[in-house]
Amino acid sequence: MIEEIQIDEQVETHTRAKEVPEDGNSHGVPWDGLDPATMPGHWLLAQLGKRVLRPGGKHLTDSLLAAVNITPADLVVEFAPGLGYTTRKTLARNPLFYTAIERDTNAATRVRRFLPDVNSICRVADAADTGLPPESTTVVYGEAMLTMQPEAKKHRIVKEAFRLLYPGGRYGIHELLLTPDDISKEKKSEINSALSKSIRVGARPLTAGEWKALLVSEGFKIEAMETAPMHLLRFPRMLSDEGFVRTLRIIFNVIRKPTARSRVLDMRRTFQRYEDPLAAVMMTARKPQ
Repeated sequence: MIEEIQIDEQVETHTRAKEVPEDGNSHGVPWDGLDPATMPGHWLLAQLGKRVLRPGGKHLTDSLLAAVNITPADLVVEFAPGLGYTTRKTLARNPLFYTAIERDTNAATRVRRFLPDVNSICRVADAADTGLPPESTTVVYGEAMLTMQPEAKKHRIVKEAFRLLYPGGRYGIHELLLTPDDISKEKKSEINSALSKSIRVGARPLTAGEWKALLVSEGFKIEAMETAPMHLLRFPRMLSDEGFVRTLRIIFNVIRKPTARSRVLDMRRTFQRYEDPLAAVMMTARKPQ
């Protein structure tokens, strides 16, 4: 009975949490007003119709959700839901309460459109400073967002996840991976520079050992890890992630938009050039009791 009261109190806390007002653009999308030549690569792909934007595809996303094992008793926080692909999968598991933390106001507007009227909320906030109370959540996860952060910000985001979780709570990440663990600093710097130039966003992927060390340094205990090739723009992966019809639609959009086509081909070449050292990783960890 005490446990049920505590859960009820936490749901109420999430519901009452301060909302940052929207910008009034109820029809906005994250790439509104951005130049296709310079916009971040993930928003360019989304503009072209791609919906699965995670480095390990829907397979690693499904593995992540299975590993954190969201149930109807869970209070879930998702960092940077983006277009909301994983959000929908999470909501299908009927958590007790779902909170999205999204910095982009247009992305937040988009996510809010498919959230149920009860037991869910999308807040415009930074993943490193959510404004949510400590020990108010049982599951936190984020995908394809820590990679884009400098080292200090990576630590602040993981620290925030730890702060939000109840003892015993689960944390999951799905990010870009460098291999092998003993990759040289020179090669790592070369890859980071090439990725950042191609996708127009700072990219700082880590090795498996470094991802583990990051989570452990902030207090977590590693529970599961799975890797996959980084085949985001390979045709077989796109068919698997997007389906036949949407894949054809994406290809058509790429063909008819010269600037976008140039960007996509450049990203594809970069991913192929570093196919051996570049991969994707899903990792889950637990806050000690």
